[in-house]
Amino acid sequence: MSRITTKSLFASAATLAIAMATLSFAATARPRAQQLDPTAAQSVFERLKKLDGSWRSKSTKGWEETQQFRVLARGTAVVSQSTPGAATASKSADSPNSPMMTVFHMDGSRLLLTHYCEAGNQPRLVATSIEDGGRTVHFSFLDATNLASPAAGHMHSVVMTFLDDNHFSEQWSWYENGKEQWMESVNNERVASASAKH
Repeated sequence: MSRITTKSLFASAATLAIAMATLSFAATARPRAQQLDPTAAQSVFERLKKLDGSWRSKSTKGWEETQQFRVLARGTAVVSQSTPGAATASKSADSPNSPMMTVFHMDGSRLLLTHYCEAGNQPRLVATSIEDGGRTVHFSFLDATNLASPAAGHMHSVVMTFLDDNHFSEQWSWYENGKEQWMESVNNERVASASAKH
């Protein structure tokens, strides 16, 4: 075997090893989330539309905020804007300190959300499963913008449970450096409109 041929084989082997390592890293960093079937995804989206209105939120760690849900763009998007309570900012390191926004919408047959986080990134999650006859829906990480690396801290999952028309809960998870940590639960109660009070 010639010297040139031997070098070529070593170079090919090295290239193949690098390619396989790159593919392995990509698969680990971004596992492919399984999505709901189209009918189930659309059903959850219709339920999200019913959240339209004002909500009072309280976490199991004690901090409070308000949420405003709105149905926009001819019914194709549901937007939630959260605003920390006046006393929340100084309560703990875990409490939100800035208004944030989450946008839900269908993308063909799948249901997505984009969370505009105070961490400075925007993770996209996809609805992956429902339980309890449609009362509980799980969203899992799909991808993100402004994420320095797959290991950088970001919201990674959320479970929403619809108790009735006026109450729902949510629990988010935070992912950083290879570890996913579930955060506190947040219980939400609808604020009656002025017209409903009379």
